[in-house]
Amino acid sequence: MASVPYVGELITLSFMALALGMDAFSVGLGMGMIPLRLRRILLIGLVVGAFHIMMPFTGMVLGRFLSNQLGDVTTIAGGALLVILGIQMFRSSIQKERAPVFTPVGFGLLIFALSVSLDSFSVGLSLGMFGVRTVLTLILFGLMSTLLTWIGLLLGKKVQGILGAYSEMFGGSILCAFGMQLILS
Repeated sequence: MASVPYVGELITLSFMALALGMDAFSVGLGMGMIPLRLRRILLIGLVVGAFHIMMPFTGMVLGRFLSNQLGDVTTIAGGALLVILGIQMFRSSIQKERAPVFTPVGFGLLIFALSVSLDSFSVGLSLGMFGVRTVLTLILFGLMSTLLTWIGLLLGKKVQGILGAYSEMFGGSILCAFGMQLILS
């Protein structure tokens, strides 16, 4: 029966990875309207994926430290952080779409990857407080954000920006739901 909690954790982390990747997806939709070669799209997805590994890892290390120092209070704080991030994602989805002010090349690519992965630092902080499996979390976050970035960039060539707002709303709703689950458990 030890595999049942693992499966539950895998499903939960997969949904969280999807929620975090929605930001990269929605920004990728807008960025995909810039003429980009497939090589550039490949590189952008890999860099975003790398940031979605580095940022939550840093957050998880800090979260575990705080959890060891503060105990159960950190679980509630982590849940509250997820709810706040979810609300922020939801709110930003109903604001007017912003056109990218830079191209995803060089320093602009690093800024893009950092901007779509900042929320994964906070989620990593929360997850570190909760004590989830680090390697599993980082692999799921990195893979999901890479795939969703690629999909967003490729669809951005074909689709107008209306889908981006809905995907960010969905991502924010997922983060809120998991944050409430942490607070209430």
